[in-house]
Amino acid sequence: MPDISKMANAIRFLALDSILNAGEGHQGVPLGMAEIAATLYARHLKVDPKAPLWPDRDRVVLSNGHGSMLLYALLNLSGYEPISVAALKDFRKLGAICAGHPEIEQHAGIEITTGLLGQGIASAVGMAVAEARLAARFGTGLVDHRTWAFVGDGCLQEGIGQEAISLAGHLGLGKLTFLWDDNQITDDGATALSISEDVPARFRAAGWHVQPVDGHDIEAIDAAIDAAKADPRPSMIACRTVIARGIPRLQGQRGGHSAPLTPQDSTEARAALGWNHPAFVIPDEIRADWATSMDRGAQARAGWTTRLTDHPEADEFRRWHEGCLPDAWSGITEHIAAAALDQTAPRPTILASGDVCDALASDLPETLVLCADLEAPTNHKRGRTAFTATDRNGSYVHCGVREHLMGAMADGIAAHGGLRPVNVTYLAFADYERPAMRMAALMGLPALFVFSHDSIGVGSNGPTHQPVEILASFRAMPNMQVFRPADAVETAEVWQIALETTTGPSLLALSRQPAAPLRRTTDKNLSRKGAYVVSPADGPRVLTLIATGTEVALALAAQGELAKAGIAAAVVSMPCWELFEAQEPAYRAQVLGSVPRIGVEAALRFGWDRWLREGDAFIGMTGFGASAKSEILYDHFGITAARIVETGKVLLGGSDA
Repeated sequence: MPDISKMANAIRFLALDSILNAGEGHQGVPLGMAEIAATLYARHLKVDPKAPLWPDRDRVVLSNGHGSMLLYALLNLSGYEPISVAALKDFRKLGAICAGHPEIEQHAGIEITTGLLGQGIASAVGMAVAEARLAARFGTGLVDHRTWAFVGDGCLQEGIGQEAISLAGHLGLGKLTFLWDDNQITDDGATALSISEDVPARFRAAGWHVQPVDGHDIEAIDAAIDAAKADPRPSMIACRTVIARGIPRLQGQRGGHSAPLTPQDSTEARAALGWNHPAFVIPDEIRADWATSMDRGAQARAGWTTRLTDHPEADEFRRWHEGCLPDAWSGITEHIAAAALDQTAPRPTILASGDVCDALASDLPETLVLCADLEAPTNHKRGRTAFTATDRNGSYVHCGVREHLMGAMADGIAAHGGLRPVNVTYLAFADYERPAMRMAALMGLPALFVFSHDSIGVGSNGPTHQPVEILASFRAMPNMQVFRPADAVETAEVWQIALETTTGPSLLALSRQPAAPLRRTTDKNLSRKGAYVVSPADGPRVLTLIATGTEVALALAAQGELAKAGIAAAVVSMPCWELFEAQEPAYRAQVLGSVPRIGVEAALRFGWDRWLREGDAFIGMTGFGASAKSEILYDHFGITAARIVETGKVLLGGSDA
């Protein structure tokens, strides 16, 4: 029988030695949660370090990511090859796999990037949803695992934490367990400085199974985990711990969180806990206990592998988990594009997006739509059924008014694998989701963020809901594709591009106001290059009009009026700046031309000077919007075809009369 007490001390001293070697780090979590983590890994966790990407492994999320050495010590001791002792000695160094906060490296056992408190537990909710949905689809013979999250006070104080508690309880995610490091200390000092509520009562009120335990009593922890596994509700185990346990100078104190360690601390901790081994040395018998503890997962994987081989849908299961599109993908996209081409009346691009999403419900069944209480105005449910506490077969999750959580859930679902999350809400609420979207970009997760109400075209809801600055802010985010399609055809095209992208997230900014159909051919996906000439000049080009979204129609209308005045203008639709910037310079020059340019977008100019030169013009917003009907606002702010014509004439040195 493994000696869990010694296994826990192995965690403590690998963490202590690594932090002391690095000269910085957060010792409070790994030293305080050592017994909790060792008990979980020794007696309950289902993983196989020799097959770290096994789809039916348990998922472990270190939500209190500053305590990263807890995770790294666990992975080293469990036998994940990339997390060697040499890797621990590189903790916090440039390029090290053991970064300051965990950064997704699933081949090494790091399931997801964490650090922004609350994001981890919210992502864990997404992972639990993914497990439940996949189990309903393929059966528990292939999908039957749990999600465990190590949780700190900060995770539960962040607002996203309450959103996670609420929805997980509502959905009855019984394979989700939070292990709360209830040490009553934060970076500032005692938790009583800033919080006095009954935290476990919040979980109980949301329908969770809650147990308080001594976080250093191995048998009590073990019994609590057994009870959590037996209960159909999500579980929170409130583990009362001593921060930095084992370091006499710091344990139970504010400095236990991350105060710089000294060699004397190491000496005193070793004496206090009877650890008579040099730095980074783990006795063979303790490493053997850790290896034995991993046999459980190896045996489970062997049985699972046999079941997969015999499963009638083994190939489809593999396709879902490998993130591959179906063999018929080209035919599917051609059908969707043809349907978009049939749209002859002006129609909001959010509805065109709903058309695509609805078509994919059967053709790409691994899509899972998350929506924040906006089913009717975003229109992405249609024929899909809801994923609920009693029916896991649904592919539409009613997230309620919980955008912070919803964005992080998309990350968790994408990181879990097997599903393609589609996050749907209004663009003005993207700032609620920004931390999660940033994390998706940082991790390179293929999440799709679909936003309606993309501009002042929202109309009389007013400036609170008119996102004039948000496009620029997300275009500034590395590894985020931002799409603003002009009509139904471009909307279908950018969906195709987003779903074929596996190295990062995509944002679709879609209109509430009707978008006139512009494209009459779908021979090729023209949006794939980011920008293209949607309407060439009638004669030698003397002016280029560059627009996105519904403003492309304004540019086309202006093109016609300019032609009447003898001015040959070309119109460029630019649905994705990032893709256009990635094209060869010759292509970009061909599209933009060397003539004067006018940029047109119902948003701020910020960023447009990437495409506009000195002397070129921009027609758009200069501040926040106002409350009025869409057409009134466009006229009020001067975003009109007439204004484009007038500006073009001025640029070319002619009269505006």
